[in-house]
Amino acid sequence: MTRTAPSLGKDLVGLERLEPDQISTILDTAEPFKEISERRIKKVPVLRGKTIVNLFFEPSTRTRVSFEFAEKRLSADTVNISSSGSSVVKGETLVDTARNLEAMKIDMVVMRHGSSGAASFLADRIPSSVVNAGDGGHEHPTQALLDMLTIRDTLGRISGIKVCLVGDILHSRVARSNIFGLLKLGAEVAVCGPRTLLPRGVEELGVSVFGRIEDAIEWADVLNVLRLQFERMKAGYVPSLREYNRVWGVSSARLDAAPKDLVILHPGPMNRGVEIDSDVADGPHSVILNQVTNGVAIRMAVLYLLAGGVPEAAEAAKGGGES
Repeated sequence: MTRTAPSLGKDLVGLERLEPDQISTILDTAEPFKEISERRIKKVPVLRGKTIVNLFFEPSTRTRVSFEFAEKRLSADTVNISSSGSSVVKGETLVDTARNLEAMKIDMVVMRHGSSGAASFLADRIPSSVVNAGDGGHEHPTQALLDMLTIRDTLGRISGIKVCLVGDILHSRVARSNIFGLLKLGAEVAVCGPRTLLPRGVEELGVSVFGRIEDAIEWADVLNVLRLQFERMKAGYVPSLREYNRVWGVSSARLDAAPKDLVILHPGPMNRGVEIDSDVADGPHSVILNQVTNGVAIRMAVLYLLAGGVPEAAEAAKGGGES
């Protein structure tokens, strides 16, 4: 008897709420969508007739463009709204904005917002599906999913893999989603960075903590290097960028001293010469560009599943467009 893949439900607001089988379903569903991006005509009709609003209250290029590519490759109709161009600047509330969009008969909202919990707040108040594209310091689920897909592609599995998140853990929604998702799929997870950039009680999430980058490199199979999020810092968390790079930066010299080759990820945008050196970012162990490619496939999978797509039919959906 064929086992039915678990449903995601109405929304994707974070990985903390998902079961391991649901996360695996997203990763598995993304696999057949990769092939669509390799075609001459990169489009299938599985979301034809669906309207998706990209509602971004924070600046974004890479995440917004990745969602746009995913939506267009699934043949959805898309509308892009930024906070600077919306009625929010005139005092309209988030719910008022969403309800006005609802009145135009939309199907889904992809939202980035500076407040933690904003995606969940909206999802509880409108019938359309909501996809969290990053909410404050809370979660960024699709980024973590594409990170996990890249690890699985590179190493063949996630369970038992040692992944260390390095850098500004305190302000990183990417770190939180990675921790939730990786642990659910059986990875060992650690964090490494200055104590000023580690959340209080981070160990309670089930992760190990390294006080030296050299120790993290010796332990890990994968380093996911996070940037310093200066836009979220209200005080000096590190003495200087030069000092941060000297003590915490991921350099080729440090990697050369490692007992094994490491896989290097970075969610972007990168501060080259701060948290990661250019020869590492562009080096043979970097899979950063693979992450970008996988990001479109993951977001296609999420949109497809939330729109009611059957995971087992994703492979067949490949045949719905021109090759």
